[in-house]
Amino acid sequence: MLCRNISGTQNLKFNGWLGLVEENDSLSKLGKKIGKAIHKVKKGEKPEITEEKLPSTSPPAKAYLKALPLRDLEDVDVIKREVKSGNILILRVGPLARKSVEDVKRAVSELYEFTQLVGGDIARLGEERVVITPSFIRIWREKNVASNQEMPTAA
Repeated sequence: MLCRNISGTQNLKFNGWLGLVEENDSLSKLGKKIGKAIHKVKKGEKPEITEEKLPSTSPPAKAYLKALPLRDLEDVDVIKREVKSGNILILRVGPLARKSVEDVKRAVSELYEFTQLVGGDIARLGEERVVITPSFIRIWREKNVASNQEMPTAA
């Protein structure tokens, strides 16, 4: 990640797909906690898959990329319905994290288990975002990330 001070602005960080974002220690901590929550769930027991919970093998006629905020735990059911419908979701967990970090951990754990049940994929995207995909989409993960290299910019 490239950190630089842009004239007349606060300290900004270049964050891959997300572009320039304000550098914030609490967001950095939140991102680490989300990563730890996903990692802990991966280590734990896998949920038992029953036949009625298996996903359909064919993608829907239309699928959308949706950006949604995670404001409270009730939003988890809406997110599950969207993924079952075949949509790709980018969740902003910051609104819920400002209320309770424990609720964020609980929501991310539940969403991780759900994506495993339906054969989808879930990953952290930056400091306060999580991306969830249905079964017919996989998230590419780079094996060797060079953190000291500068990211090219259009400027």
